[in-house]
Amino acid sequence: MRREFGILIFLVLLFSPCLVFSQDLSKELKEGLYAQFDTGKGQIICELYYKQAPVTVINFAGLALGTIAPKNSPSKKYYDGLIFHRVIKNFMIQGGDPTGTGMGGPGYRFPDEFVDQLKHDSPGILSMANSGPGTNGSQFFITHIATPWLDNKHTVFGRVIKGQDVVNKIKQGDKINTLTIIRVGKDAMEFKIDQASFDAALR
Repeated sequence: MRREFGILIFLVLLFSPCLVFSQDLSKELKEGLYAQFDTGKGQIICELYYKQAPVTVINFAGLALGTIAPKNSPSKKYYDGLIFHRVIKNFMIQGGDPTGTGMGGPGYRFPDEFVDQLKHDSPGILSMANSGPGTNGSQFFITHIATPWLDNKHTVFGRVIKGQDVVNKIKQGDKINTLTIIRVGKDAMEFKIDQASFDAALR
């Protein structure tokens, strides 16, 4: 009995740091809006530029939360369970396609949101994949390196602040187990992420 109790205490101590990290994550972050990708290779946390690229962030976060629904589909946490369907070494990882083919999306498109201060100037840039001007949907990519040739062609809407090593480990077919949106601070808490806000931001 005493031995079993000792094993139980050991297991609690072993796993408690993980529990504390999960519960206290928001305390480690500065005020802002974040996306937490949980994958089989580890965790990636991205800061989202919700003030600079509000349309893109509302769409991305709304799909993640299930507060924005794909066309002709029920609301759900859109990105959970999807794969990184395209990975190019020393370039980027791409996900967000429910078909896993690179051809899928939410059934609607929205315009680009280029901001002079937001560039593909480092590893870990979170940006929208597209098939040309004004064809944004749900697909996104995260860079391995600076990719300045993509400036003013793809909308930058965030950057990796933790887990770039995980980005570099991701292989084609690896799964996004969950994508969680984290709000820290008053401004982020008040930022509306729903269909009405998305429609209003497009006007």
